[in-house]
Parts: sequence; C-alpha cells; structure tokens
Amino acid sequence: MNAQPSSPARSAADTVVIAPEQRAGRANLRQLIELRWLAVGGQLATVLVVHLALGIALPWAEMLSLLGVLAAFNLFSLWRNRLTQPVSQLELCVALLVDVGVLTGQLYLAGGSDNPFIYLYLLQVAVASVLLRPGYLWAVVLSTLTGFVSLTQWHRPLVLDPAMPTTLSPNYLGGLLMCFLLNAGLLSVFIVRINRNLRQRDAELAELRQRAAEEVHIVRMGLLASGAAHELGTPLSTLSVILRDWARMAPFAAEPELREEIEEMERQVLRCKSIVTGILMSAGEMRGEAPRLTALSDFVTGLAQGWREAHPGVRLVVQNEPLPDVQIILDSALQQVVANLLDNAAEAEPGSSLTFVAECPDDQTLALSVLDEGPGFGPEQLKHFGEPYRSSKGQPGRGMGLFLSVNVARTLGGKLEARNREEGGAAVTLTLPLASLLPRQSAGDVRRS
Repeated sequence: MNAQPSSPARSAADTVVIAPEQRAGRANLRQLIELRWLAVGGQLATVLVVHLALGIALPWAEMLSLLGVLAAFNLFSLWRNRLTQPVSQLELCVALLVDVGVLTGQLYLAGGSDNPFIYLYLLQVAVASVLLRPGYLWAVVLSTLTGFVSLTQWHRPLVLDPAMPTTLSPNYLGGLLMCFLLNAGLLSVFIVRINRNLRQRDAELAELRQRAAEEVHIVRMGLLASGAAHELGTPLSTLSVILRDWARMAPFAAEPELREEIEEMERQVLRCKSIVTGILMSAGEMRGEAPRLTALSDFVTGLAQGWREAHPGVRLVVQNEPLPDVQIILDSALQQVVANLLDNAAEAEPGSSLTFVAECPDDQTLALSVLDEGPGFGPEQLKHFGEPYRSSKGQPGRGMGLFLSVNVARTLGGKLEARNREEGGAAVTLTLPLASLLPRQSAGDVRRS
C-alpha cells in the first residue's frame, strides 16, 4: 500500500494536522482558565462582602494575596495555551492541583473545616472527573481529601460572634468527613462511567456514519456498474455474432490455428457476457426471477470448480468439511466475494497453491476461509483491512474488492477477518449466519432449532 504523494500546492497550514485529543486538551485548558477567572471574582466578592458588609474579621490582606497568586497563575495559563505544543493530561492535573492548593489556603485563613465553602472541593473533583484520566483524577481526589483532613486539625478560627464558640464537635467533623468522602467517591466513579459511556456512544455514532458513507459509495458504484453492464451488452452481442460468422467462413475454417483462436475469442466473449449478467443480477436488475436453490455442499463445490476453470494455472485445494444438508439461495454477490478472496490470494504469491476451507463450526454459522502461502499481511494492511483504495499492488483505483467484500458480509449479517498464519502465509475468513442464506421458511426452522 503506497501512500499518495501530497500536492506541492498545499499550504503549510493545511499540512499541520492537530489530533482530536490535542485539540481537546487545549479546549479543556481554556475552560479551566475561564472557570478560574470566575473563582477569582467570586472569592474576591465573598471576602469583601464578609469583611466589609458583615463585619466579620478576616485576614483579608493574606486572602487577597492568595487571589493574586491565582490570577498570576491564570495569566501564565493564558500564555501557555497560546503555544503550539499540545496540552497534556499532566498539565491539566497540575493546574487543578494549584486550584486545590489556593482553595486550601483560603479555607485555612477562614475557619478551615468550619467554613461552609469547604464543599468547593467537590467542584474540583467534578471538574477533574470530566477532564482527566483515572490516574490523574485520583491524584486530585487525594489532594482534596488531604486538604479536608488537614483543615479539620489546622486552621485559623472563624470568629462570627465572640460570645458563641464556633468549634464543631468531633462527631460532627467525622460525619462531615464521611459525607465528603462519599460525595467525592460517587462523583469520581459515576462521572468517569458517564464519560466512558459517552465516548462509546460517540464511537458507535462515528462507525454508523462511516457505514452510511460506505453504503452511499457502494450505491454509486452499483449504479455505475449497472450502467456499464447495460452499455457493454450490445457490443458483446455484436462481437458474438461476428465471431460466429467468421467461424463459418471458408478461409478461417480451413486454418485450424485461426479456428482455435476464434473459438477462444468466443469463449472469452461468453465469459464477459456472463460477468455482465452477474453484475446486473447483483445490482437488482433481475430480481423478478424466482431465486435459485442449491445444496450447501454443491454451492461450495461449484464455487471452487468455477474458479478453477477461470484460473487453470493455479492449484486450488478444497477442504470441504461435513456441511449441513440444507438448501440455500444461490447468491451471486456471495459468489463474487469468494472469487475476490481467491483472486487476491493468487496474486499474493503467484505459482503457489491455495486452500479453500468450508466448514460450519456450529449449526448456525458458515465459515469460508481462503489460505495462501504468500508473505502475509503487514501491520498497516491488517489495521486498514477492508478500507477502500487500500491496496498493496501499488496501482491507483485498486483495493475496492475487499471493501465491497466486507460490506457484502456485513449486509448478510456476517464479518470478514484477516490474519497471518503461524506456518506462513495469510488467511481470510468469511463468517456468515447460515440463516441469511436460507429461504425464509428454512431460516425460521434453523432459528427455532
């Protein structure tokens, strides 16, 4: 598989590809910056209202100094976000740890665990649960828990009324700590699970969009193939008539070599007409005919025999395991899929023998495997197996056979898988539910069994 060379006319900006994770890291840092400005404004307003409006004595100079540190760090974060380097999970974790540290300092100066704003720790835990991977998340959870426990022992008391003590009882503090642990743990676990579910949903939606795009691509190819088949029908019929006339002419009939060549041309024209008919059947042009039925074992034998006749120079070994004695619909698309797999295997290592294995691992599944003795698949080929225009032959426009085969298998409810054999060579296996090939009544019988 050769990569297409990039056009020299492309600008440098177009060649810079930013991975989604890198874009997400930059966007997450920007969200933290905006949230931190809100925290600076909220804490400043709270300090001023409590100290000036409510008349509660606070070490406002020290608290404003901490707010200055937080604002300076936010300015640094703004500068960092403008750099071209991607924002890592470690940087986001450090930023949240700074927020936790400043909040711990503010609470230390304003009553510690007695301060109702101590539950702002849960906001840090919630933000970390959304933005960070589990390892970094638990670092933030541990830091908030450490800050909470420390503030229960060391803090400057918050004097609301000199005549009334503000120290909370140990039992209340213990309950407060347990409540915090439960909230932090539940937030962390369930937000992480929700994020995982959302990522899984996004992945499934992306796969559905990819399938829809592939189906549109296949429909267009089917229309083109159907149109081409219609256009080719007339010239092929004309060639067939001309060749039959030539075969009856005396100059050609008297020359055995010319007569053999004409007969070979007639056979090739007949094969082309058969291919055109198969294309029209696959495209749905002949669906008005009654479906043809055949035994499963005869279907497999016919596949191998037809391919042998078209490729007399390739040795094909058939391992036909005992198959269920059932009648299946003769599907031309499935025949073409198997032919494509055999063609690809023959091209992988010309001159070597191929093995075609048909088996039913259980009463519900049919597995058709093509084994070759070639070099096998490379890592990139296995990674992009079945994607369009991914060909190892180095020719533009190739690589559609496997793409169509994968989609035919998917339409029939099966799958197409590739692997490298331990003894050398490659194996491609088409696995189908047997019910998808059976007539409707027989398929119902199979499901009931």
